[in-house]
Amino acid sequence: MGRRTGSRKGKNGSKAAGGKQLRRTPEAPSGKRPAAAVGQSDQVDHTGDARVTGNNSIANSGVLHITKVQSSAEPLRWPQVVGHLPAPASCFQERAEVRERIDSARNRHATVVLSQVLRGGGGVGKSQLAAKLAWEALEEGTELLVWVNATYPGQVIAEYAQAARRVRAEGADGEDAEADARAFLNWLACDRCRWLVVLDDVADPWALAAWWPRASGKGRGRVVATTRCRDAVLTGGDREVVAVDCYTPAEAVAYVGERLTRADAAHLQDGAATDLAAALGLLPLALSHAAAYMINEKVTCGQYLQLFTNRRLLLDEVLPASADTEGYGRQVAAALLLSLDAAQAADETGLAVPVLRLIAHLDPAGHPRELWQISVVLHYLRPRLGLRRSLLRPRTSPEQTHNVLRLLHRYGLIDDDSSESNGVTDNRRIVRLHSLTARAARETVPARDLPVIVRAAAEGLAQLWPEVDETLPDFAAVLRANASALTACAEDTVWTQEEARLLVWRAGKSLMAAGDFTTAIGYWEALVEQAGQRLGAGHREALLTRTNLACSYTSAGRFREAIALQERGVVECERELGSRHRATFIARANLGSSYLYAGRVSEAIAVLEQVAADRKRHLGDRHPDYENTLVNLAPCYCRVGRADEAITLLEPVNARRGRADDPNTLTVRYVLAQSYMLCGRTDEALPLMKQVVADRERQLGTDHPETLAGRASLASCYVGSDLGHEATALLEPNVRDCVRVLGPEHPNTLEARAHLANAYWKTGRQGEAVHLLEQVVADRQRLRHSAQAETVQMARMLRQWKREQHSRHR
Repeated sequence: MGRRTGSRKGKNGSKAAGGKQLRRTPEAPSGKRPAAAVGQSDQVDHTGDARVTGNNSIANSGVLHITKVQSSAEPLRWPQVVGHLPAPASCFQERAEVRERIDSARNRHATVVLSQVLRGGGGVGKSQLAAKLAWEALEEGTELLVWVNATYPGQVIAEYAQAARRVRAEGADGEDAEADARAFLNWLACDRCRWLVVLDDVADPWALAAWWPRASGKGRGRVVATTRCRDAVLTGGDREVVAVDCYTPAEAVAYVGERLTRADAAHLQDGAATDLAAALGLLPLALSHAAAYMINEKVTCGQYLQLFTNRRLLLDEVLPASADTEGYGRQVAAALLLSLDAAQAADETGLAVPVLRLIAHLDPAGHPRELWQISVVLHYLRPRLGLRRSLLRPRTSPEQTHNVLRLLHRYGLIDDDSSESNGVTDNRRIVRLHSLTARAARETVPARDLPVIVRAAAEGLAQLWPEVDETLPDFAAVLRANASALTACAEDTVWTQEEARLLVWRAGKSLMAAGDFTTAIGYWEALVEQAGQRLGAGHREALLTRTNLACSYTSAGRFREAIALQERGVVECERELGSRHRATFIARANLGSSYLYAGRVSEAIAVLEQVAADRKRHLGDRHPDYENTLVNLAPCYCRVGRADEAITLLEPVNARRGRADDPNTLTVRYVLAQSYMLCGRTDEALPLMKQVVADRERQLGTDHPETLAGRASLASCYVGSDLGHEATALLEPNVRDCVRVLGPEHPNTLEARAHLANAYWKTGRQGEAVHLLEQVVADRQRLRHSAQAETVQMARMLRQWKREQHSRHR
């Protein structure tokens, strides 16, 4: 949620979302997905069971892992730009005094990562200064530029993870956002290129402490940050603070004059320009609003000053000076209202005000333009047309919202980049506005309108969310940032609306899907606390929130904490809701899945069999919840050699499924195909696995980890069908893809290489097979997997192969 509940630091100086200090357990490496019974990972919905997604194979080759195969990827092309780099500001003022301080700081730190913190109040132009430095860096040959909206720590991790994939950082597996982000920081420290990281609008320096790039040995990289914070932590770690204030009087007048001149409106600059600049507090943001107004309305500086003064006097009634803690908001609010008045007058639809108010409750760094085509958002705008117009135009159209967005852009109230194509624009952050403009806009929202705005924003974002986050990870990160912004702006209202709460839970699920486990745990811990306070500890959603927190512990490998929380949760659900309530079944089913992930297979089977029996009795054998239980129970049976029973469970479920348009259907067919292989039914396994791979490629993409795992399992089916050459042809490029996408030590990569060794053996390439499997076993032992059943089986197979080789050579 948007509210912080503390500011305590962990051992590494970082703070989890919600202020909770995180503990690590020795059960699994921090930030890594646990190895499930069949190598599967969970995704959690706050209204459903944990879902296994079918990453790794359980096919009967029994082999799993690793050689130093070089990637076949094309060489990287430079420069690389990650994130939304703002376009150069119109009529940018060089601000010689500030620039001199920045350059001086850079000169004093030429051999380390330079962390410049441009600190100042809102609307003073910090981000535009940072953008100017970024564009100059690109012109001077910087090869990697990463622009990060640093308001939320989770967004920093998401952008770093994206950058890791872009530069193919070693150890970035595309599945664990935190691990990828750390891999990116390690990559930066190796001085592989000239780089610049911009952390824009740092809101919580303590939470960001663990994610600040380290000093590079050759000084080829640097960091620029912008913030309004005054925390002492900003001055540590080779960082130097450069204070940024408003324009000087000369800079302010020059800015207004240049804006007017470029618009062929120089005649509007009269003798009142200096007084106008002073009235606007020399604030770049307010001056920008004023210039846009004067250009569009064709009024002089003197005329605008009079309008501004009158509007500010009226503003005193609704925004007293005591409410303006920074000393800047009143100028921005008055200029905003003037511009909004003009935009309203030019807008025949009456949509300008409701559109701006909704935007003001989203992430200032930007949101997708597709939001304005969502029916619920258009419905929110519909009654704003007025009775007469609503009879003539019964519904708001996407074309109308497009025109209004362009109108607000023209008046300088928002940035709408839909017509921009500068090559580095993030097309997921098309519509943006300054955070101070957003705050001023929110001040004008009547209390009765806030619930309507929150509902429209929440349902609109939820409808945009991809069903499977992994298909559009960057888009999901943008949606998470917007969900967090909405909650921060209207937390009390969010908690009163079920639709808005669903968005909050969806964002938490998205964090887990992204592999951002530390942030997810902090998020769910804060959510558990708030749900208990606002809904009551016995409320269904509060109980399910604790279940999701337990699932996030499981995802991070903290099995003991997960199981302890879930065991208590089952008791609480039965006490508060009853043994037959759906939330109680969910809690029990997720406990069974956690037992499976923790290797307690017999307990998992006992719990899930009981849940299946209860759901069948109370819901029937066609209910989706009952089928979900069977899908989670089947891998347990496969783990203990009961694949025939897994088939008996899954075949009826699969028969009732249509096209594989949802992840659960793909999981059913994947586990069923593997079960067929374990039972030697290769004629049935092969066509089904082919379809799974085709569906995964269509739904998830060719490089998704589940797609890569599916290809490895398909190759195993080929081997089982005496199609060894087909298996080799499929596995050799798949191994290279696994190395490129997941890294050489990822479990799926290890498995693909083991399958390749088996395919070599089956096609008579015994020498290559033994050599590869030797490396597989050695790597698994090095990675401390020597006691695992798979490693033991591979070592046994290796010994058998060597004996057969030896007997042939005698």
